[in-house]
Amino acid sequence: MLGVCALAGMARADTYLVLPFFNASRNAGLDWIGESIAESVRETLASEGMVTIAREDRVEAFHRLSIRPYALLTKATVMKLGESLDAEQVVYGEFDLKPPPEGTTGKSRGSLQITARVLDLKKLREGREFREVGSLEDLAALQSHLSWQALRSLKPSGAPPEAEFGDRHAAIRVDAIENYIRGLLAAKTEEKHRFFTQAARLDPRFAQPSFQLGRLHWQKKEYKVAAEWLQRVPAGDAHYRESNFLLGLCRYYGGDFAGAEASFELVARSVPLSEVHNNIGAAQSRRNLPAALDSFRKALEGDATDATYRFNLGYALWKQGQFASAAEHFQAVLDRNPNDADASQMLKRCQKQSGLRATEARTEGLERLKTNYDESAWLQLKAVLEPEKR
Repeated sequence: MLGVCALAGMARADTYLVLPFFNASRNAGLDWIGESIAESVRETLASEGMVTIAREDRVEAFHRLSIRPYALLTKATVMKLGESLDAEQVVYGEFDLKPPPEGTTGKSRGSLQITARVLDLKKLREGREFREVGSLEDLAALQSHLSWQALRSLKPSGAPPEAEFGDRHAAIRVDAIENYIRGLLAAKTEEKHRFFTQAARLDPRFAQPSFQLGRLHWQKKEYKVAAEWLQRVPAGDAHYRESNFLLGLCRYYGGDFAGAEASFELVARSVPLSEVHNNIGAAQSRRNLPAALDSFRKALEGDATDATYRFNLGYALWKQGQFASAAEHFQAVLDRNPNDADASQMLKRCQKQSGLRATEARTEGLERLKTNYDESAWLQLKAVLEPEKR
């Protein structure tokens, strides 16, 4: 198994940065539209396996470079942002909302005009321009079609037919989209929860609020509620794999080890990260399955320096009575952290060849989980090893 760390010595695959679209309407209350367009494009690219810069990283780059959010960006500033985030391709643009003519009847909030551009930082060349025009109420359809155009330009071999792409992306209500984006922009957790809940209520087909609510409840250790939200994220969504990773953690902490193993296995079929194999092993180990040993070995193959993988493999070996081999791994953990009490206890047990006892609680459930999920490195590696024709 080739570990993700092997990527360090290999060529990089293209990384894509999508910037918030500039609000040309001069109405600051509409800034959320530019954020929504950017998120739609970014998630479309991510769902097709392309390596995209996370929104959180982009926000941090704006702060670090002292660039005001939603300002009109010059090409030089776009290049600076792209270079600071190691992006090869940058998607950016602007939008304008024209109010309906006086005397117009109906509920329309105006005509939305969107213009998008792609800047290739490797060749220092600006690509084609995309435009969409329609009513604000049709925002979902407009940004979906814009996203498809960007995908077709950046990855022609990976873009599905337009009709098929449209079938995959439901026309979400504009008020649900607005609440979702305002949730992303909110500073306080309580505000985020309120906006995301409203978005999910307004349009139950909208998967993104379900993912965000699942993540919020996971962070609060409300595992049962988190699992209910995470299960609503459908296959094909950009957050599907991460949702299942978090769902596996929720099930694990809820005592459903078989369900946790199933969730982690689903992720591993597409993204065989070491942390995913580690968690599969932990769930198997809690069920006393011999397969845990192989899962922990796969995790360690990906990163032989990780103390968590070392400890878990030692623990699985100890449970099977392989004391000498287990002791080597516990010693390796202690070499890195002499204050690791569990590793010290288990090393002494190995040295005494003292195995598992049915009534002993001190040595039960010592498996260590990985809670951080970042598939970007794996996608980079996959793109390098399996390049697609552009």
